[in-house]
Amino acid sequence: MPTTTGTGTSTTGILHRLASDDQDVKLKALRELKNQIIGNRTKKLSFLKLGAVPAVAAIPSRRPAVLGSFACGFDAGVQAVLEAGAFPNLSRLLSNLDDKVVGAGARSLKMIYQSKFAPNIITHSCKTSLEQKILFDAGVLKKLTSLLKGSLSQRDASLESLATIFKNNPEVVLKFVGPDSGRALGSIIELVKDRFIRTRLLASSCLIVIRNTSPCYLQDVGIKAKLINTLLELLDDPGQIGEEASFAFSSLITQKEDMQKLAFELNAIDKLYNHLQRVHYILDGLKEYCWHWLTCAQSWNVAGLDFCRCRYGVARMCQVLNLVIDALAHESADVRTAACICLRSVSRSIKNLSAGYFMNETVVIPLVQLLNDPSTSVQLDYVSQILLLLLVLLATLVVDLTTRRSTFIRCGGVKQLVQLSKSMDATIRLNALWALRNLMFLAENKCKEGVFSELTAPLLASLICDPESFVQEQALALVCNLIDGCIDSVEYMFAEDGVIFDAVGRQLQSASKAEIGIQGMYVLSNVATGKEFHKEAVINQLLPHADNGTQSCAFIRSVKLRDAGIVSQMKEMVNDPCLDVKLRVRTALKQFTTVEDGSI
Repeated sequence: MPTTTGTGTSTTGILHRLASDDQDVKLKALRELKNQIIGNRTKKLSFLKLGAVPAVAAIPSRRPAVLGSFACGFDAGVQAVLEAGAFPNLSRLLSNLDDKVVGAGARSLKMIYQSKFAPNIITHSCKTSLEQKILFDAGVLKKLTSLLKGSLSQRDASLESLATIFKNNPEVVLKFVGPDSGRALGSIIELVKDRFIRTRLLASSCLIVIRNTSPCYLQDVGIKAKLINTLLELLDDPGQIGEEASFAFSSLITQKEDMQKLAFELNAIDKLYNHLQRVHYILDGLKEYCWHWLTCAQSWNVAGLDFCRCRYGVARMCQVLNLVIDALAHESADVRTAACICLRSVSRSIKNLSAGYFMNETVVIPLVQLLNDPSTSVQLDYVSQILLLLLVLLATLVVDLTTRRSTFIRCGGVKQLVQLSKSMDATIRLNALWALRNLMFLAENKCKEGVFSELTAPLLASLICDPESFVQEQALALVCNLIDGCIDSVEYMFAEDGVIFDAVGRQLQSASKAEIGIQGMYVLSNVATGKEFHKEAVINQLLPHADNGTQSCAFIRSVKLRDAGIVSQMKEMVNDPCLDVKLRVRTALKQFTTVEDGSI
């Protein structure tokens, strides 16, 4: 038999009218329903059992107040509202043009956020600073803080939600750690020592978010040491906790020298190494530490801890490298990528590059193989973050580069880079060219011949005219290094009927960026250091409409440049504010005078 309300209205009758096609009937039923359930848990439960919430949630715009009434102080009502899929629609009402609708939606959301379901909702729905502010203004922090003393599931969910609200929002962090909420922060710090490992991890992660968002807080050495030790202990977990702890550790020490030094003092290197022997996923946690371990020698020297030079440090580094190199062939693309990034951090140490740890075949062969890795992310990490760094740094060192370059070439590295320069992905093309450019820096003729035979003139010309300006710039820089040095190298510009030289000229005529014009002029400068034919080709490129005449010599070229107004323009640059420009202009003008005086 259908139940009835206090006024004799049937509950099933209200539900029937909620499904009416007549809008007036439907709205009247909504008002009756709202009046019946306000402050009456028994009536709420009765309507819930009859499926009233899904029926209300299906009515556009007019249902927020009723849904809020179901959710007010009644967890079963909140659960029904969430299960009906009403939460996203209520959130969208906050951008409604009708202030009354916005107010009703906000009140309903506030009821939901004040329930025990709030933590899980916040973790998955709070993604912008505006959403963070709305939640804070609704008093959610107070509710979440109170749940830190609740059940295990409530504590964990609250810690996740707090981290979500704090992330990249200094204003919320400031209010949370202020005098009124200082005890709440203390509660989170205490939970770092909780007996449940997931709670310890979540509490640590929450504190890391606070510190990363507002570095001025949590400066106590004891707290920082507790975080480091806790995360290192959690790495022992063989499952999800251990994996998440490695990422949390990386977040804790990334670009924070104070944390890196403290981790060193707490013997983190040995602990990470011991774990690295057993599991590969901790590579990501190790990568940033390697950056400090192998490049912050100056900081350690100050502290009397020159780890890189001690026998123990060299031995441990070699052991870690062996494990990382093994990970380059791991079946997981994520692990291969993490290993590449780890090597990238290690390779930033000029000291270790000089020692030759990275350019032997044991390291080079697996790295070159990764150039053909099926995972694009590994290609990008390797080309842009490892090979590039090695070549850039090696090129600056006064060491025997010939052997190291030949090792890379012999392992097929150049062929792979040339293939990557043809990629549909512009970023891969860019980084492949960047690596080739540095490989060509001060390279021997034999090396240049090998690279050019793989690249070919038509491919290089097409890269100079690539649709992407940043690829054009790198292609021109590669050409500049290719023809630098020996005069015979200039001939590469005129191979295949001069397609490269013509491509450079076209880019100079239509350069979309100053950087392209600069690189193009550097190329022509190198060409002009060649033979008489090369110099004349440059003049013709710069002054295509000038009278070429029948003779070619320095004097005639000087006259052409003067007639084109180049000399007068340079005289105006004698007092340029840039010292480098000023010196180069004066050198050039002196050269003009010498030529025209017949001295050369």
